[in-house]
Amino acid sequence: MTSKNPAGEHEGLAPWHSAIPRSADGWAFFFDIDGTLVDIASTPDRIAVPPSLPPTLAHLWKRTGGAVAMLTGRSIAMVDELFAPYTLPVGAIHGSLIRHVLEPPAEVVPHPALPDIRRVLEPFVAAHPAALLEDKGSAVAVHFRLDPSLAEKAEAVVRDAVAQYGEGLTVQPGKMVFEVKPLGADKGTALDAFMASPEFAGRRPVAIGDDVTDESMFRAAVAAGGVALGVGAPRGKTAAITAFAEPEDVRRWLAALT
Repeated sequence: MTSKNPAGEHEGLAPWHSAIPRSADGWAFFFDIDGTLVDIASTPDRIAVPPSLPPTLAHLWKRTGGAVAMLTGRSIAMVDELFAPYTLPVGAIHGSLIRHVLEPPAEVVPHPALPDIRRVLEPFVAAHPAALLEDKGSAVAVHFRLDPSLAEKAEAVVRDAVAQYGEGLTVQPGKMVFEVKPLGADKGTALDAFMASPEFAGRRPVAIGDDVTDESMFRAAVAAGGVALGVGAPRGKTAAITAFAEPEDVRRWLAALT
């Protein structure tokens, strides 16, 4: 249960949370999803989106004139499914595919080596039932949340596959996952692209995330005169202020903001 102290500040926030916007005015909002807006689940398909979250995000999108975007490792189709019936701007597959609400996403042809990458990874996943192979079309990921002890082996097989077949691809580490994605795009370049669009221009970006995959958008937000807010304990060196203890605190803040 969350209460407010006499100063009107929510519990569950870090002591230096004065950097957190208290109004939507003048801000552009960039959100990671898993571990930031929703609680992480044992497998990617088991996350639960609280019923109040999609309308809250839609209201924030409307209030800011469209300056809200999801920057995520998930596909556009999955983001739309999670937040249905609302359609939001998305930087999908870690920023390698951008979709503005009023425009269709640019067509991306999957890297021709991805089928070979998948063939290398499939035997590893078959030999380790706790591992999961996620095919995102233009990216592929090996998850091992059900058995964290697989981290070293999973990283080795993913990096070996990229070294063998993956010219133009790169390895993106994350929380209990190693992902093969296109080289040259990340959440930071996606944030910059959105900030150059009319809906976002002239606003200060606030980027909110929980993982090393979010560091590029953290740095981009700070470089653009905005702020970067972390969720949970920081994982090594980070450009973000640790502002929220868990996704529930982010959702409470959003509810108060809107």
